[in-house]
Amino acid sequence: MEQANNNQYELSSTLIDEAINELRTVGDMLRWAATQFNAADIFYGHGNDNAWDEAVALVLYALHLPVDSKESIAHARVTTSERSAIAELVATRINHRVPVAYITNTAWFAGLQFYVDERVLVPRSPISELIAQGFEPFLNQKTVHRALDLCTGSGCIAIALASYFENAEVDAIDISLDALDVATMNIFNHGLEERVIPLQSDLLTEVMREKYDLIVSNPPYVDQEDMDSLPQEFTHEPALGLAAGFDGLDLVKKMLVDATECLNDDGILVVEVGNSQVHMQAQFPQVDFTWIEFAHGGHGVFILTKEQLVQYKAIFEAALTA
Repeated sequence: MEQANNNQYELSSTLIDEAINELRTVGDMLRWAATQFNAADIFYGHGNDNAWDEAVALVLYALHLPVDSKESIAHARVTTSERSAIAELVATRINHRVPVAYITNTAWFAGLQFYVDERVLVPRSPISELIAQGFEPFLNQKTVHRALDLCTGSGCIAIALASYFENAEVDAIDISLDALDVATMNIFNHGLEERVIPLQSDLLTEVMREKYDLIVSNPPYVDQEDMDSLPQEFTHEPALGLAAGFDGLDLVKKMLVDATECLNDDGILVVEVGNSQVHMQAQFPQVDFTWIEFAHGGHGVFILTKEQLVQYKAIFEAALTA
């Protein structure tokens, strides 16, 4: 065992050579990878929440096998070159703290598979649970003809919306052309290029004359305090997709003002603000946000109706100019 200069556990060449020379089966490699992940105390926040699932994702990727391979594969022998490939990926995960999703270029969201790289955040929003529920009861069974994914990143929310609302057209907006390149790739991979349209815009600037039944956003919302203390894994994600000023609400405040003009009369706005929920509640104590309680984990997602956005517009405008 070696320690990095910052006292971070580092997977040494000695340990790597030992694994390549002494281990034999897929099960051996899975156990070894999980052990190393536990020893390194890596951060889980990009798809998996434990060392074993992280090991499964990485080892089976290296072997070009699906993550849902039968358990009997654990007994299969692994060649020396395969062991070397696995060990190299495990070292990348530990020594450089690269999230597995970026190593494999694969992430899952709402039961769908997406291509990801360091141009976009790794999908992980609890909004997937709302999509699976069709945003009920908040939509009151209204048919969604047009939806908007604001700050789309990889396009995962837009594509999931189009997959659930099979007759809806979905605009996928981002300010980053790099992110839109990734989103476009995913849109074509899912065969949705006729219904999901990637658009470059600074928030709602380019669609202020459009009307939507549903606007969903997982925008940058990390406040300065949290940005300063993020685990190293997050440094591989684009800061543009994370940071949002001192209180994490720079973009959300603008969104609250402009969304009024872009929603149909019975439309709803769904926004994730994560840990910045505390700032939202402190700054807007008079606003009756609906904060979602998730069955499968997650927090900091609110819903406002078009009627509420109109009702509180003066308050939101005052906060934007303060």
